[in-house]
Amino acid sequence: MPESHPAEHQLDIIAIGASAGGVEAVSDLLRQLPRGLPATVLVVVHRPSDRASMLPQILSRTTHLHVATPHGGERLRHGHCLIGTPERHLTIGPDLCVHLLPDHFYRGHNIDALFTSLALYAGNRTVGVILSGLLKDGALGLKAIKEAGGAALVQSPGEAAYPDMPRNAINYGGPIDFIGPIRALAGEVGRLVALVPKIRLSP
Repeated sequence: MPESHPAEHQLDIIAIGASAGGVEAVSDLLRQLPRGLPATVLVVVHRPSDRASMLPQILSRTTHLHVATPHGGERLRHGHCLIGTPERHLTIGPDLCVHLLPDHFYRGHNIDALFTSLALYAGNRTVGVILSGLLKDGALGLKAIKEAGGAALVQSPGEAAYPDMPRNAINYGGPIDFIGPIRALAGEVGRLVALVPKIRLSP
């Protein structure tokens, strides 16, 4: 599928955060995203740092997107799905290139780290998605994305294997644009990314 660089006038960055139960949830969501989605997908899943992660290989089997683990400095490209490693956490810098943060403090806050960086530098282009997980990582970052002009989506707590993160995002993350099961989330992502912005005509 042809690659293109993100345009500046549309929602074309999909940021997905998950924790416990998240590998299955992320795999299911990526599997159901429309083929040819004109967007970059960024994935953060809480994982232990003391053993090798197979997440890139797992997700590669479920999506038509090109799945990669960035080394830092890469530009965002449509049709690509980028995943941070457990010891180097994925964020975006002011140049809209990948910036990786060291482990330790960010281990339990790496969803908020990614979402907050996107809110700061590409908020009105970002769709933030919170899936299954424990505790509340991602709630503040999702609120920041929404306040920056992006969209906030959350998996239904009743469907999530671990409902804490979706529930906390709903309760503490400010207004949420869409709450639903994975299948509905995939459809909403496709709808949002395909929206054509309104053109303001001169009088």
